Amino acid sequence: MTTAVRPDLPSDAAEQQPTAQQSDAVRRRELAAFLRSRRERITPDQVGLPPAGRRRTPGLRREEVAQLAGVGVTWYTWLEQGRDINASEQVLEAIATTLRLDRHERAHLFTLAGAPEPVMAKECRSVTPAVHAMLRKLEPFPAVVKNGRCDILAYNRGYDWLMGGIEQIPFEERNTLLQALLNPSWRERLVDWEENMPRVVSAFRAAMAEHIAEPSWKSLVKRLRAESPLFEKLWNQHDVTNNRVVTKRFLHPEAGLLQFDFTYLWLGRRSEIHVTSYLPDPETAAKLPVF
Repeated sequence: MTTAVRPDLPSDAAEQQPTAQQSDAVRRRELAAFLRSRRERITPDQVGLPPAGRRRTPGLRREEVAQLAGVGVTWYTWLEQGRDINASEQVLEAIATTLRLDRHERAHLFTLAGAPEPVMAKECRSVTPAVHAMLRKLEPFPAVVKNGRCDILAYNRGYDWLMGGIEQIPFEERNTLLQALLNPSWRERLVDWEENMPRVVSAFRAAMAEHIAEPSWKSLVKRLRAESPLFEKLWNQHDVTNNRVVTKRFLHPEAGLLQFDFTYLWLGRRSEIHVTSYLPDPETAAKLPVF
């Protein structure tokens, strides 16, 4: 005996296939829950806010996140309520930084917000297994893969040893320009820091010409101008140059003075992603660790 199916009733397959509106609603609810969970795990003192007495809920308040991220309180509240609003890449980057998201959480945030994947995540995937293998083969010589914005995309153990532990730096802070200007421990290792920074900043300005309107580049410049008087001074000079082979000296807390020649290998004809390898002089080579 067979059972007839009424044509006016949806089939099981149709019932299991959500509409685009239903999918968007689910995604927004997931985004709201994710934002709340990340906000509640951060204490005010972690972001430099003074204690404000007893709190009814753990972590930061919505208005505090909005203030730190530079967005409207009402707009951020709507985002946490799962309302149908759009967030730009720049706003999502600001929220991700405020909530101290790691690279996986940041990618998840963009996915739930229905926004294109951050360029940084795409570029990290462009560092192929072959490039990682090459980095390992260069050890103990330091080597690092960066993009035009000076973000660190990959590195080997030699570079990690030279600069004092990249893993300890939050993913979104792994930028050599940012660290050289704002991280005192990096500055202590860069022997000719003051002499080299004008060249580094002018090379960054030249590279930015092709990214002048991109939020990630603009936000980095805005932060550096606000937090580094030297960068502000050099930026206002409008000098430009390009990367070239140079010799750099480092002062390692255990190995002492180290000297390297830099070479650059670009990963494609028009790619801004490149490998920087550090070739030591004989005295430096004898001081490098064995991995």
